[in-house]
Amino acid sequence: MMRIIMTSLLTLSLLGVPSLVGCERELSHEKKVESTPSGTTVKEKKTVENPDGSITKTETKDKVSNP
Repeated sequence: MMRIIMTSLLTLSLLGVPSLVGCERELSHEKKVESTPSGTTVKEKKTVENPDGSITKTETKDKVSNP
């Protein structure tokens, strides 16, 4: 009987961990693709709200040159 209770408590505690940790919420996402004779440029801007309430902005720029 004690084994069943301990197993169920462990299972319930593991299921509750994701709700305590939380996850990011995406506020905005913008992707812009530019094609030029020299290559293709991809720009991405992303705004994310973290579980603690802080806001993080990231901006990436990738360039692929033509062969």
